[in-house]
Order: sequence, then structure tokens, then C-alpha cells
Amino acid sequence: MSESEDASATHRELYEGLQRRRAEAAKGGGEARIERQHEKDKLTARERLDILLDDDSFEELGTFVRHQETNFDLDENRPPGDGVVTGYGTIHGRLVYVFSQDFTVYGGSLGRA
Repeated sequence: MSESEDASATHRELYEGLQRRRAEAAKGGGEARIERQHEKDKLTARERLDILLDDDSFEELGTFVRHQETNFDLDENRPPGDGVVTGYGTIHGRLVYVFSQDFTVYGGSLGRA
């Protein structure tokens, strides 16, 4: 395998890893908590943003932010992402910045990050 093929394979692996991390973060507090939201006829934070914003316009900021709390053994449970989904997109073509509390992650609480 040539050096450029090695680099290409490495980049592909890194990209695939990033895509896996994004998919994991998109699950918020996990499938079980998402299901509980749906059982209550409630949408997740990202589902609400999908409805609010123009199609394919949302750019999430801080996707991989995790809480930094160590009290109450919270360092043992660090879901990917935070209790608030933030970013920007468009509504009828106009740029807006948005946030949506993700109740699947610590009840949508806002962390330091």
C-alpha cells in the first residue's frame, strides 16, 4: 500500500469515527429516554429543531460538549452531548441561532460548557 493510500485509509477511518460519534451524540440520553419522550407525545430537542428550521439548514454547535461535573458521582455518567442542543439554521431563508433543551440528558439542564 502506498503512502497516499495509507493516508486515505487513515482519513476514511477518522471520518467514519467522527460520523459514529455524531450519531451517538444525536441520541442524547439514549434510546430508552427518547422512547419515554415519545410515549409522552413529546419530541426530542433535535426533532423540534427539525420542525422549526428549514430543511437541512441546521448546523449544530458544541455537538461533543460533555458536562464537567464531578459531584454526586456524575463523572460516572457522562452522556455524549449536553442537555441543551445549540446551533444555527434558517427559517424561511433567514438566519437564526437556536437552542433546544434536550430532556433526555439530565432533564435538559444547562451545564457549564
